[in-house]
Amino acid sequence: MTRLIWAGVVGVVVCLAFYLTYLTIRIQRQSVVDESRPADVIVVLGAAEYSGRPSPVLQGRLDHALELYRRNMAPRLLTTGGAGGDPVFTESTVGRDYLIKRGVPAESIIVEPEGESTVHSTAAVSEIMRRMGLHSAIVVSDGYHIYRVKKMLEAAGLKIYGSPRPSPMQGDASLWWLYFRQAVGYLLWSIGIPI
Repeated sequence: MTRLIWAGVVGVVVCLAFYLTYLTIRIQRQSVVDESRPADVIVVLGAAEYSGRPSPVLQGRLDHALELYRRNMAPRLLTTGGAGGDPVFTESTVGRDYLIKRGVPAESIIVEPEGESTVHSTAAVSEIMRRMGLHSAIVVSDGYHIYRVKKMLEAAGLKIYGSPRPSPMQGDASLWWLYFRQAVGYLLWSIGIPI
């Protein structure tokens, strides 16, 4: 009986390893595909901000979203991200201010200032879009992040196109760790454990 239990455990572990490998490869493939096309809104996923200034990662995301906006891919931008421990600024308001300084009208920017994680931000984005009657979005983030965000928003019934920010890390072997982490995050979310 003990051998049967161990065989079952090994079988589950092997299946889980294969599934995570499959997901990691799917995430890697999605990470380099720009699907941008006309949509209702461009969603910019938050990243760190430093006392009111976007970090290089957040700035890269904002610059890419701004380029898409200027190409008339969507009439609105939606910035996401909470305070992350900053008592004054949120990632989303820093993003909004950055975009306004670059000529985007304030009325074209929607702010989601509460998200503490990808799960929280995507839930808030889907609710904002539902309330505003928006049905499609271009998601801007780092490439390794796009697959999971797309799946979460698609689960809410939205049409989502990924558009990764240009990154100097493309082809870097360390990206595989990020792809794997996203695979684990996606798997946990899909079984009801939001991280």
